[in-house]
Amino acid sequence: MRKAILILALLVFAGSMIFAMPGQETTTNTVRWSFWGGESRIRNYQLTNDIFLTETGITIAGEPAPGTDQHFNKFLTTFRGGGAADIVQLGGYFSNLGIQDNGRSAPDLRDILLPLDQFVRSGVLNTSNIDKAALDAGTRDGVLYAISAGTNMPSLVYNKSMLERAGAPLPKVDMTWAEFDTWLRAVQARLPAGTYAMTDNGATTTGSVFFGYWAGDNGTPMWDGARTHLTAAIVQRYFDMWAGWRTAGVIPPAATAADFAETNEATSSLVAGRTALSFIWSNQLNGYQGAMQDELDLIMLPNAAVSKGLWAQMSQMMGININSKNAENAAKYINFRVNDPRVWSIMGADPGVPVTPATRAAVAANATPVTRKIVSYLDVAGKNASPPNPNMPNDTEWNSGLFLIYQNAAYGRVTNAQAAQQVMDLINRLTR
Repeated sequence: MRKAILILALLVFAGSMIFAMPGQETTTNTVRWSFWGGESRIRNYQLTNDIFLTETGITIAGEPAPGTDQHFNKFLTTFRGGGAADIVQLGGYFSNLGIQDNGRSAPDLRDILLPLDQFVRSGVLNTSNIDKAALDAGTRDGVLYAISAGTNMPSLVYNKSMLERAGAPLPKVDMTWAEFDTWLRAVQARLPAGTYAMTDNGATTTGSVFFGYWAGDNGTPMWDGARTHLTAAIVQRYFDMWAGWRTAGVIPPAATAADFAETNEATSSLVAGRTALSFIWSNQLNGYQGAMQDELDLIMLPNAAVSKGLWAQMSQMMGININSKNAENAAKYINFRVNDPRVWSIMGADPGVPVTPATRAAVAANATPVTRKIVSYLDVAGKNASPPNPNMPNDTEWNSGLFLIYQNAAYGRVTNAQAAQQVMDLINRLTR
């Protein structure tokens, strides 16, 4: 599947968006841009870049990756080899740079990103209408290093059509953990054999978001910037929860779940018709809905209305490689992506809800049913959100380590108690 996506990406970008290999020489009118995204995002990026090329004569050489893990691995490798793109899309990984990774796997942001303030002063980059939260998220020690294109939030997506066909109950937008468990079991009782009420999102290769949400909702954040509030006994409860759902058959067996990475619509068991509900970021609804005929909708993670445990995530944060020979043109492109309403008329809420009044108006004016669902969800979820905790130090290793431990527990290679202790050992190693 991954190979197929990359082939499609090559075909889609064969028009005005030129592919550049890491280290490839570029002209002053070509900006290399490294990002990740599914098929629908890639197609829409091409449409917006056609506008930019026509008006500026600047070509965007896209370097897409199908998932965030591939993107960040490529970014670190190409930067260290001197071949990173002019514009790097960082998302939440921005928080890992320097102070959050303790120098272990990611360089300090001051060594890789060019300060953007010079382009603000020259007028190339207009920040006058950008939400303060979006600017603050990309600022470190008073210096602007990156700008977010949009915001989104954690969510659960469910297949409304599948549930209706099966005669299963539709979920409430907000449920307690007990209500959520009862609902999953009621859904499973109605689904045909070989399908499951929920994906196994206990841990994925690219993220520990569900675990992080659960830990915070439990009142024991996995990392508050200074220490963890977890213990092995608390972590075991998390493993026991997912093991209980696995035993009850409301999530797939480990061997079935392993067929789906659950990182985007191309690797989703929900899109494949095997599950009825999955964790996604709210902006991903565009790609998921575009990949299937069944109607999808969003609900909050369990207990959010009680604990206010959700958070707004700055999406698609863009910075400029400090070694870029084409920095001014790169800044022009970032300005275009963030500020031009025409971009958002095409993109909708795919990169998240935009961060200026004019671009939000453009999204509203051309809102598709999917976009309206995203905005409606954010209206509800935003009332049940709190400021996010910092990322775990060395976040990439944390995600991959938790995934391996979780897989071993799911396959029964270790007990849940042993897995919980391994998680604590991993946290203690990464944070000491």
